Amino acid sequence: MNVHTLFTGMVLTLSFALFSPFVAAGEPYAKITYPHDGEKLGATSRKQIDYEVDPGPRGDHIHLYVDNGEAAIVRKLAGSHPLQSMTPGPHTLCIKVVNKAHVPIGVEQCVNVNVE
Repeated sequence: MNVHTLFTGMVLTLSFALFSPFVAAGEPYAKITYPHDGEKLGATSRKQIDYEVDPGPRGDHIHLYVDNGEAAIVRKLAGSHPLQSMTPGPHTLCIKVVNKAHVPIGVEQCVNVNVE
Protein backbone atom coordinates (compact mmCIF):
# COMPACT_ATOMS: atom_id res chain seq x y z
CA MET A 1 0.00 0.00 0.00
CA ASN A 2 1.52 3.34 -0.94
CA VAL A 3 1.58 6.41 1.31
CA HIS A 4 -0.88 8.37 -0.86
CA THR A 5 -3.54 5.64 -0.65
CA LEU A 6 -3.06 5.30 3.10
CA PHE A 7 -3.27 9.09 3.61
CA THR A 8 -6.42 9.36 1.45
CA GLY A 9 -8.09 6.58 3.45
CA MET A 10 -7.23 8.28 6.74
CA VAL A 11 -8.60 11.64 5.52
CA LEU A 12 -11.86 10.05 4.38
CA THR A 13 -12.28 8.18 7.67
CA LEU A 14 -11.57 11.31 9.70
CA SER A 15 -13.94 13.40 7.57
CA PHE A 16 -16.73 10.88 8.06
CA ALA A 17 -16.12 10.77 11.82
CA LEU A 18 -16.14 14.56 12.18
CA PHE A 19 -19.07 15.41 9.94
CA SER A 20 -21.41 12.44 10.21
CA PRO A 21 -24.51 13.14 12.34
CA PHE A 22 -24.62 9.48 13.31
CA VAL A 23 -21.25 9.32 15.02
CA ALA A 24 -21.94 11.27 18.19
CA ALA A 25 -25.29 11.40 19.90
CA GLY A 26 -26.62 14.83 20.75
CA GLU A 27 -27.13 16.07 24.25
CA PRO A 28 -30.36 14.97 25.93
CA TYR A 29 -33.03 17.65 26.06
CA ALA A 30 -36.64 18.31 27.00
CA LYS A 31 -38.62 20.97 25.16
CA ILE A 32 -42.19 22.18 25.63
CA THR A 33 -43.39 23.61 22.32
CA TYR A 34 -46.91 24.51 23.54
CA PRO A 35 -47.97 26.33 25.59
CA HIS A 36 -45.25 28.97 25.67
CA ASP A 37 -43.86 30.39 28.88
CA GLY A 38 -46.10 33.21 30.11
CA GLU A 39 -48.99 32.25 27.84
CA LYS A 40 -52.58 32.94 28.89
CA LEU A 41 -54.93 30.01 28.38
CA GLY A 42 -58.50 31.10 27.88
CA ALA A 43 -61.72 29.15 27.54
CA THR A 44 -61.04 28.41 23.87
CA SER A 45 -57.33 27.60 24.24
CA ARG A 46 -56.06 24.10 23.59
CA LYS A 47 -55.81 22.22 26.87
CA GLN A 48 -52.77 20.14 26.00
CA ILE A 49 -49.01 20.17 26.22
CA ASP A 50 -46.89 19.64 23.10
CA TYR A 51 -43.36 18.43 23.69
CA GLU A 52 -40.29 16.72 22.30
CA VAL A 53 -37.45 15.05 24.17
CA ASP A 54 -34.21 13.24 23.54
CA PRO A 55 -33.66 11.21 26.71
CA GLY A 56 -30.03 10.41 25.96
CA PRO A 57 -28.44 7.19 27.17
CA ARG A 58 -29.47 7.65 30.83
CA GLY A 59 -33.15 8.51 30.23
CA ASP A 60 -36.09 6.33 29.27
CA HIS A 61 -39.37 8.30 29.24
CA ILE A 62 -40.92 11.48 30.68
CA HIS A 63 -43.14 12.49 33.54
CA LEU A 64 -45.50 15.44 33.18
CA TYR A 65 -46.07 17.67 36.21
CA VAL A 66 -48.69 20.33 36.86
CA ASP A 67 -47.89 22.55 39.84
CA ASN A 68 -45.31 20.05 41.19
CA GLY A 69 -47.83 17.19 41.12
CA GLU A 70 -47.24 14.28 38.76
CA ALA A 71 -49.97 14.38 36.13
CA ALA A 72 -48.86 11.67 33.68
CA ILE A 73 -46.21 9.15 32.70
CA VAL A 74 -45.57 9.47 28.97
CA ARG A 75 -43.57 6.99 26.88
CA LYS A 76 -43.75 8.81 23.52
CA LEU A 77 -40.70 11.02 23.00
CA ALA A 78 -42.60 13.62 20.98
CA GLY A 79 -46.22 14.58 20.63
CA SER A 80 -49.12 16.02 22.58
CA HIS A 81 -50.70 15.09 25.86
CA PRO A 82 -54.08 16.40 27.08
CA LEU A 83 -54.17 18.44 30.27
CA GLN A 84 -56.82 17.90 32.89
CA SER A 85 -58.99 20.84 33.85
CA MET A 86 -57.01 23.51 35.66
CA THR A 87 -58.45 26.14 37.96
CA PRO A 88 -58.16 29.79 36.94
CA GLY A 89 -54.86 31.38 37.92
CA PRO A 90 -51.15 30.71 37.51
CA HIS A 91 -49.84 27.18 36.92
CA THR A 92 -46.46 25.60 36.23
CA LEU A 93 -46.20 22.80 33.65
CA CYS A 94 -43.04 20.66 33.56
CA ILE A 95 -41.72 17.68 31.66
CA LYS A 96 -38.88 15.71 33.21
CA VAL A 97 -36.85 12.95 31.61
CA VAL A 98 -36.62 9.97 33.96
CA ASN A 99 -34.82 6.63 33.88
CA LYS A 100 -36.48 3.19 33.94
CA ALA A 101 -36.74 3.44 37.74
CA HIS A 102 -38.73 6.71 37.29
CA VAL A 103 -35.92 8.82 38.79
CA PRO A 104 -35.41 12.25 37.13
CA ILE A 105 -32.01 12.53 35.43
CA GLY A 106 -31.86 16.35 35.50
CA VAL A 107 -33.17 17.00 31.98
CA GLU A 108 -36.37 19.02 32.16
CA GLN A 109 -38.26 22.11 31.06
CA CYS A 110 -41.01 24.07 32.77
CA VAL A 111 -43.32 26.83 31.56
CA ASN A 112 -45.60 29.12 33.52
CA VAL A 113 -49.12 29.70 32.22
CA ASN A 114 -52.12 31.63 33.44
CA VAL A 115 -55.55 30.03 33.06
CA GLU A 116 -58.31 32.61 32.67
